[in-house]
Amino acid sequence: MSNRISASRYAKALLEVARSESDPAAMQQHLGAVLATIRDNGELAAALSSRHVPDAARRNIILAVADKLGVAPPVRKLLALLAERRRLELLSDLASEYAAGLLEYQNVVQAEVQTAAPLAPEAVQALEASLARATGKQVAMRVTPDPSLLGGIVARVGSTVYDGSVRTQLKKMRDQLVAQD
Repeated sequence: MSNRISASRYAKALLEVARSESDPAAMQQHLGAVLATIRDNGELAAALSSRHVPDAARRNIILAVADKLGVAPPVRKLLALLAERRRLELLSDLASEYAAGLLEYQNVVQAEVQTAAPLAPEAVQALEASLARATGKQVAMRVTPDPSLLGGIVARVGSTVYDGSVRTQLKKMRDQLVAQD
């Protein structure tokens, strides 16, 4: 079984527990804090991934990190389980899968928006409202400028692309002119 599938299963289980026992958003923050701590400390990362560290010691190390960070009991239990099963390498994928599941639970969809020029805050809010009406969900947008668009925007919401760029319009016109020859 692939790591991504395993991580997805653990993330779904954690989200279910978090929804019934705790604050799901807080669980995401706790996962992120543990992951950041491991990434920022090379010795810690090496100890947690080493085959030479006994399982009990690995478990104690990750629980000490969890206690120091004050993570919630469900996350603490999950970390202990991952350490015992030598699956801590799943933590990054698990956090990503959990974040995606949390957004779905909160009825939020992510949108990647490219614009020819930076947008004013009012324009960002209007675009966000427009995409929310189109999707029927709340929208969390990330807007990045892309001067190659020449004008307009390209919005990716899930697998749907809304392309209102001048570059695409010019390409369509060019294709039509070439097809007429």
